[in-house]
Amino acid sequence: MSRLPVTAVFDIGKTNKKFFLFDENLKEVYNTYIRLEADIDEDGFPSEPLKPVEEWMIATFTVALESKEFEIKRVNFSAHGASFVHTDKIGIPATPLYDYLKPFPEELLERFYSENEGKMAFCQKTSSPPLAMLNSGLQIYFIKYTKPEFFKNVRHCLHLPQYFSFLFTGVMVSDYTSIGCHTGLWDFESKGYHEWVKREGIIPLLPPIVSGNTLLKTKMELGRIPCGIGVHDSSAALLPYLKQETERFALLSTGTWAISINPFNKTSLTESELVKDCLQFLSIKGEPIKISRLFIGEEHKYQVDEIYSFFDLPLGTYKKLKFDEQEFEKVRNNPVKRIGFHYLKPADYGLEKANETDWASFSDFVEAYYTFIHELTDIQVASLKLVLDDAPVDRLFVDGGFNANDIFLGMLRIKLSKMEIIPSDFPNGSALGAAMLVTMEKKD
Repeated sequence: MSRLPVTAVFDIGKTNKKFFLFDENLKEVYNTYIRLEADIDEDGFPSEPLKPVEEWMIATFTVALESKEFEIKRVNFSAHGASFVHTDKIGIPATPLYDYLKPFPEELLERFYSENEGKMAFCQKTSSPPLAMLNSGLQIYFIKYTKPEFFKNVRHCLHLPQYFSFLFTGVMVSDYTSIGCHTGLWDFESKGYHEWVKREGIIPLLPPIVSGNTLLKTKMELGRIPCGIGVHDSSAALLPYLKQETERFALLSTGTWAISINPFNKTSLTESELVKDCLQFLSIKGEPIKISRLFIGEEHKYQVDEIYSFFDLPLGTYKKLKFDEQEFEKVRNNPVKRIGFHYLKPADYGLEKANETDWASFSDFVEAYYTFIHELTDIQVASLKLVLDDAPVDRLFVDGGFNANDIFLGMLRIKLSKMEIIPSDFPNGSALGAAMLVTMEKKD
């Protein structure tokens, strides 16, 4: 019996590490995933468990190679951004994979901006809101000046998707989608690395940039299989829509972060937009795409845990709820009951919200959850409008975790009544986009 030809994709998120197999029609035929406990870096802060992830990936791929059902023809990687792997001369990580929520010393940050024409001038040039460690290029600056004992051993800096490609191929490259995701590395005006990267001697640490659909070969022990260079997950999630759709659209890609993407908006960033976490990505060809971001996945997790705890309810209770317009109107017309947000800052969007939540003011779990999603979608709509106002579209696709949240979608449809809100046909869009990249006919 012949084996089914498939494309393998590792989709490495901050929470879930997933492995997919797609057939020749890019239909998912297999998946598995793992969740791993965070490591602790030398400062006691949680960090990405890089070694366990590597071991799981190699073991999972090796088992798949030996499958009697599937024959792997290609492999690629998508992974979360704002993550840099810094290796020694032979490719062994020389530092922990620092978490993008790790504090950045304020004094050092101020020094960096003063050396680069000031905070907002720098942010506008690099299309990168001031996000400290989330500006992953600044992580190199951080290591250079606070961890000199580590930095002296650093010879290569690889974004996470490209590090995984290196792990499988032994070849180091850089890619536009990772460089362009709010790293503070790329000068969008000059279309090259920013002057600070050259001045600080960082250029020799960065591998050559190649096209996003470049194919390498896996190592001998991994089958010498055509292998992609990896892609930033949000950029990957956009690719299936660009291939399928003939009319203009926007995409809300949800998970830990909600990324609002308008591929038809090429307008320059304003200072006000940057403050609201609006920025530009680079496409696989190095072209700018306007996006905005919200940390809604973590906010949702935090608030739901709070609600469950107060009302003494089991996990998963909210998933049983369906959108009820009468329930929504009830909470929308009661401005007294408010949610105090933990991660999000409604004031950044001109929205007045509470400083803290009085859960006892809600009659039951349903009212509390509806109130939270009502206020959350207010912020989400404000974030979406940052990419829609200058380049309006009629349709919004929603993929990722929130595309199955009937209440979230129901409120969006009311608040964006002139748009068609479409739950995605690509729930694993970032993995599918990564698969598409290595199955394109043209290999630049």
